[in-house]
Amino acid sequence: MRPPKRRRYAAAAAAIFVTLLAAGCGGASSAATDGQGEVFLQPAAVQGPDPYTSTTALSGGAPPPPPPVPASEPSPTRGLTLRTLSGATPGLYGGTQSIGSCDVEQQVTFLGGDQAKARAFARGAGISQSDIPDFLRGLTPVVLRADTRVTNHGYRNRSAAGFQAVLQSGTAVLVDGHGAPRVRCSCGNPLGPPVAVKGAVVHTGQSWAGYRPDKVVVVKPTVQIVNSLVIVDVINNTWIDRKAGTEGEEDKRPDVLPPVTPDDIFTYPPLAEPPETGDPTRPGDSTGPSDGTSSPAPPEQPPMNPPVEQVPDMPSDPLPPPVQPDVPPEEGVTPSQPDLLVPSEEPAEPDTFPG
Repeated sequence: MRPPKRRRYAAAAAAIFVTLLAAGCGGASSAATDGQGEVFLQPAAVQGPDPYTSTTALSGGAPPPPPPVPASEPSPTRGLTLRTLSGATPGLYGGTQSIGSCDVEQQVTFLGGDQAKARAFARGAGISQSDIPDFLRGLTPVVLRADTRVTNHGYRNRSAAGFQAVLQSGTAVLVDGHGAPRVRCSCGNPLGPPVAVKGAVVHTGQSWAGYRPDKVVVVKPTVQIVNSLVIVDVINNTWIDRKAGTEGEEDKRPDVLPPVTPDDIFTYPPLAEPPETGDPTRPGDSTGPSDGTSSPAPPEQPPMNPPVEQVPDMPSDPLPPPVQPDVPPEEGVTPSQPDLLVPSEEPAEPDTFPG
């Protein structure tokens, strides 16, 4: 079992999340900050451009993901509003009972042998270089269960080069004490929260079978540190309680099972309909198809005995002001600070992120 030196790094993750969004992820290159709108698709089994290390992903940690499909000429599309899930959501991640998805010690060794890469990694991860071993050993190896939007940081020109990316479901990652992906194991790249792009989105890289831009999710770190993650056993579709900062050696059945099945996590319930204002809907404001423009037809004739409206004895309490969403549905806006969430306090409805 790895040393339990994770609390001080996990406690700072929420602040790092907000700082990276405000600063364009610190050492990010123009791909992450110039508003070009490029989002790079990264298949799970492909190392990808500008890796920091050789792969540390373990083959026993997850079944093979769907293969990439032939690349096509990218065409600009209007940005979508992506679904945001708490990092503590049961079933957000998967794994195999008692087997980690990444070799953490190998990752420590790789970075320890190259000081230039270690410096760039530390900058991309938002930590000091001397803290890299303890930082990595405090992360938890899992696999993504949904295509996930992140800011990836490649190693380019001896520095951390940030770019917007979608990681394929089945990708082996290391997550921190707030449930956020921090390292992609097949390349050793540090990961951060996504940055909303401006204008039309251009998807580059390699797509894969089953990829749909509207099904991509964004992971929102919790404010409180989570002591364990409830993940899905990708072999038999059962629940696993994985202690944070371990590689599966302490896996057990959860004391309290989630009130849903693993397949229900990504059912994508429809978002609440906006109030009718009479204004036309702008393109991109809705994540689903229009339900038509015609108004319901009036009844053929009024009821014979219309009911008499009853006046209450006491006036009802005034309605509270409407709750403002975490992220307004407009491009170029990044998410607000994360909610205070623990595994037993899941959001009733997902937040959104302007992709």
